[in-house]
Amino acid sequence: MSSYPPSSPAQPTSLRQRLAGLRGPAVPPRPLDARALAALAANPGCGRRALLDGAGVDKTALASALGAPASFGQSQFALVRGNSFEAKVKGDGGAELLRLVHAHLDTAAEPPGAGARVPDLTAAGPEGRAARTALALREATSAKDWTLLDHPMLALEVAGSPAYLEPDAVVVHPDGRWTVVEIKSFPMVDGVADAAKVGAAARQAAVYVLALEKTAGKLPGAEVGHTVLLVCPKDFSNLPTAAPVDIRRERSVTRRQLDRLTRVEELAAALPEGLSFDPATRTPEELVEAVSAVDAAYAPECLAACELAFHCRDRARAADQVTALGRSVRGELGALTTVEAALAAAAGAGCAEDPTAAALHRAARLRAEALEQAAARPPHHAPETPACPC
Repeated sequence: MSSYPPSSPAQPTSLRQRLAGLRGPAVPPRPLDARALAALAANPGCGRRALLDGAGVDKTALASALGAPASFGQSQFALVRGNSFEAKVKGDGGAELLRLVHAHLDTAAEPPGAGARVPDLTAAGPEGRAARTALALREATSAKDWTLLDHPMLALEVAGSPAYLEPDAVVVHPDGRWTVVEIKSFPMVDGVADAAKVGAAARQAAVYVLALEKTAGKLPGAEVGHTVLLVCPKDFSNLPTAAPVDIRRERSVTRRQLDRLTRVEELAAALPEGLSFDPATRTPEELVEAVSAVDAAYAPECLAACELAFHCRDRARAADQVTALGRSVRGELGALTTVEAALAAAAGAGCAEDPTAAALHRAARLRAEALEQAAARPPHHAPETPACPC
């Protein structure tokens, strides 16, 4: 895994053509975002998602064509509310946002004044925007002044394929430190937000930090902070409040998992020629065959993060795979990869030398004995309650 700038040889023309053929020549590539990368890092063994994301396949359209559409995502109301809140936080040249960063992360520095820098990051295409962001970061670090980068474009190479990421904001401190800012529309009540949502935001911010680190390593005096600022509405109002979030653990886990991903070239090379995931040119039967040609690693957690999760769940259940029961169950069962094999082992038909099969058989015997003893006990009658004297 590497970071900005991704060189063009990293994805040869032949590979670009191969990936274009997989998603459909007329279909523009679906860009990878930090949320998708965080979900991909949470399940690095899934070659199916790595290939589809690397090729830029629209998994939502593919899932619908397979007859298993995803049923999650933000509502239009939530998107409008989030955009409205973000605009409020960044109003007046980002004065309120910079004030929150100063108050929570850098009180030793001079407070940001009215002349804080907000560079223009407009450029043609994601590659141009990423280059413009890198130049703005270099200039802001040299200026030694508060600088707000509104929706910068960061580049990160994942499994041999470049991904372009757009955080809500990056703030450059006067001492050259870079801070990622995540703006969310869920409330922070009495200074505390929903733990699950904060965790998801931390994993997303960890991807942005990884994308920034390589660039910072090339600039003297630049440093990426491992504490990000989470900005949310205060209580149930529309007023912004903030809290620092340490993402060192999420960063380490995400980096390790992304490094484990099989390169897209290897996954694409193993597929037969002519295979395509384009719903416009392939029948549902052909799409099922194409998706089945790439190994998946389904787990129930995928239902909240992957558009193809319902299709993969149906296939896992049809194949009687224990992965449909969860990663913890799969890990406990070892070499027993199907529910039928696990039930057979519990009945005593498993390999006697397999410790997992022996443990299942013993557990089944103990359960049967406990049920027999419970059935043999006389029924327990509660003492009669004396009649009420009144």
